[in-house]
Amino acid sequence: MASAVQDLLTILDLEMLDVNLFRGRSPQVGWQRVFGGQVIGQALVAAVRTVDAGRPPHSMHAYFLLPGDPKVPIIYDVDRMRDGKSFTTRRVTARQHGHPIFSMLVSFHADEPGLSHQAEMPDVPGPDELPNESEARASILPQMPDPVRRYYERERPIELRPVEFDRYRGKKIHDGRFHVWIRTTERLPDDPAIHQCVLAYASDMTLLDTALARHGRTLFEKEFMGASLDHALWLHRPFRADDWLLYAQDSPNLMGARGFSRGLIFKRDGTLVASVTQEGLVRERRT
Repeated sequence: MASAVQDLLTILDLEMLDVNLFRGRSPQVGWQRVFGGQVIGQALVAAVRTVDAGRPPHSMHAYFLLPGDPKVPIIYDVDRMRDGKSFTTRRVTARQHGHPIFSMLVSFHADEPGLSHQAEMPDVPGPDELPNESEARASILPQMPDPVRRYYERERPIELRPVEFDRYRGKKIHDGRFHVWIRTTERLPDDPAIHQCVLAYASDMTLLDTALARHGRTLFEKEFMGASLDHALWLHRPFRADDWLLYAQDSPNLMGARGFSRGLIFKRDGTLVASVTQEGLVRERRT
């Protein structure tokens, strides 16, 4: 298994301190603050470990309260708010230095029969039609701005294959739609909860940056500062995070230094597996 994927699984494998109390750690890679997707994924792990396996999570709503310190462990406190006949609710609070830095509500629901419909998957090139990691490094990345190139060159647990790669060259996307294929770089264990927590982690990776797609800009540029403010994820149908998933994103609004983005996540066969929304800080740095 690739070291980056193993590191991700280690990050998501929380230490149990007491009933409803867990401790998570951050990778020591020199980041100034904890990656938001890491806190989402770890908080979901904490919630899942307090619920019977036959009742999976179906929605989560989170707020980022303070920047996380990667040098200090994060304590996750789970409040068992409800254990009903059909639904289970958990509130997870993440703390550092004696203060809450993150809060998330998670709802669980056992599968029930009923009517079904879903949005159609966008008609975009598949992952096999796009440059893979080695091809991107050889042909595309040398033309990218330094921050973009450094990001894509480092070893990551999640492989990204953007469809509209030209946006990183400054091309404006007039309808604001951005599509990226995602999957882990190695196979994961079969436990569905692991795939759900990995997708929760990955759902924060590119979504806020979509708020700048209409402007031909990205959060990689030093002129911008970005930070997630809140995040919501709904899990609709089973999936594997180590198979290709299309993350179809757009941003209906950017105003007052806050960008609102949303995304639909599809399997390759067109099955809609998840929906995501997020508002985040998209601030132009003052000189």
